[in-house]
Amino acid sequence: MSLLVQVFKWDQRCRMLHRVDILLRRGVKKQAVYPTKLAEVGRLVEARDDRYDTGQLFLHRIFGYRGVILFPWTARVYDRDLHNPGKISATTTASANPTQQNRTKEATLRVKANTSATPTAATAQSGDAPSSAAFEANAAESTGTTNVGTASQVDPKEVKGKVQTFYQVLIDTRDCPYIRAQTEAVTFLGNQDSNRSLYAIPGLDYVAHEDIMPYSSSEKSPLQHELFDKFLTHAPDADPPFVGQDTLKAWQEKNHPWLDMSDVHKETTENVRITVIPFYMGCRETPASSVYWWRYCIRLENLGELSVQLRERHWRIFSLSGTLETVRGRGVVGQEPILSPRLPAFQYSSHVSLQAPSGHMWGTFRLEREDGYSFDCKIPPFSLESKPDDLGTPTPATPSTHDKKRDDSD
Repeated sequence: MSLLVQVFKWDQRCRMLHRVDILLRRGVKKQAVYPTKLAEVGRLVEARDDRYDTGQLFLHRIFGYRGVILFPWTARVYDRDLHNPGKISATTTASANPTQQNRTKEATLRVKANTSATPTAATAQSGDAPSSAAFEANAAESTGTTNVGTASQVDPKEVKGKVQTFYQVLIDTRDCPYIRAQTEAVTFLGNQDSNRSLYAIPGLDYVAHEDIMPYSSSEKSPLQHELFDKFLTHAPDADPPFVGQDTLKAWQEKNHPWLDMSDVHKETTENVRITVIPFYMGCRETPASSVYWWRYCIRLENLGELSVQLRERHWRIFSLSGTLETVRGRGVVGQEPILSPRLPAFQYSSHVSLQAPSGHMWGTFRLEREDGYSFDCKIPPFSLESKPDDLGTPTPATPSTHDKKRDDSD
């Protein structure tokens, strides 16, 4: 099965479309007995420097899934590579400007039913793409808690944040089983009476502006997700031809405190870039204390030419109450993902709870390169900050339930 795309610029764009093929072909898998049958998905349109509108269809530049934009967020991006000239040159060589790469003439996307061809500029195989694992704790880990007295800075080096646009999006459910990212990454706390429950909205994600590859479709329902028709309505005369309904606006306003993203942290070690986005989830009262919850989303991306595999994790969790906890273990969320040049990224989410309104997290991933070389990849330090207690209770739409007390062990 392969993706045929008529493009006229940049070999790098073709490399990105390798990943697109993995997803788009799924819609015609049952027609594999006709190996040359094509199914049109849509037409790529010009990438924009300004914000995309609600209802814009897109392909994810890294994970290749089909999605639709619900609404934008503004976040401060703290990129530690910008404060290290050596890292800037290495990262620039490995990954050119995505916004410039995305500029292309309008192209038609077609999906070919099946093929045994090896990856080229227009084809790719999906063989080793693992399905996502949701909220699994790894039993092979060690933890420790140390009383450190007073708070201190995690990293004395000042890093200035740059304002960038991100988007809340829906993922096409047909693509969810085939992407190297959790599709139940956005979670909410349950009611006070059931504080052991986490509620997740499947197929909801956060996407950076530079990872959006916009396309258009003539279908009235081009995306399969149970919230698509609840949040959006078809408007043929609009551009894009899908507009937000009142239900989307009401849901956004109600859940704004729990969906809001404000800070993004990035750092690159040995051509492996780690991106962390923390989210405050709320506070739960117990007879003895208050327990504050956060979720955090982590993406690992290999910018080099050699494959690497994640072997171990080492976390440090500092609480304002004066404790420093250490968490060690194999892999993350029950996996030891391989980051190859063809499938360079892996993304997952986890949770942490503190008996204090704020804290910090930082650590390292132990990675092993295909040539046998092992190294520690830095996880950029990030703050855990709470919000006022009078924010109300989140109302996730059609959630699934996860009975997990604490998940910072991944």
